[in-house]
Amino acid sequence: MNTNRLSKSIETALNTQMTKEAHASQIYLSYGAWADKQGFGGIANFLFRHAQEERNHMMKILEYILKRGAEVEVSAIPAPPENPVSINNCFEKVFEHEVDNTKAVYKLVKKSLDEEDWATWDFMQWFVKEQVEEETLAMNLLDKMKIAGGEKMSSNAMYTFDRDMENISDEVTAAEDVTSENP
Repeated sequence: MNTNRLSKSIETALNTQMTKEAHASQIYLSYGAWADKQGFGGIANFLFRHAQEERNHMMKILEYILKRGAEVEVSAIPAPPENPVSINNCFEKVFEHEVDNTKAVYKLVKKSLDEEDWATWDFMQWFVKEQVEEETLAMNLLDKMKIAGGEKMSSNAMYTFDRDMENISDEVTAAEDVTSENP
């Protein structure tokens, strides 16, 4: 008896997204190692935490595929892109990567809508919300660096930014949770 509740195209798309999340984990891991080598332990800590978060995203998709009775396909992931040339460039690359991942998530959501796979559509809403948070976090960090001088950030500003990154919250207040009393 076939218990698979996913179409072949949705199964393939979910496996592709799972691999994309694994690749994202490797990118954050690579950038974290690069930052640590440059002496930026706080930034490295932030990036290493995000590497683990991306791996957790991969596992969410893996578990969903299994729970829907479909087959998980673990594929090779590409090597991370070249190391950043600066801390500012690192977070520009992080932002660009998150935007790319958002596009992939939206594509999967549209596919589930087109196929009327409401379970997958519902499952993917968590990723839609997560990507808004990821993009917002990256934009906020780029804004902080811009205020501190961007590529021309002073040593003192860079030191403070690195120190702050070690303990910065990985969470961003969602737009739907904002009120005039709690902006």
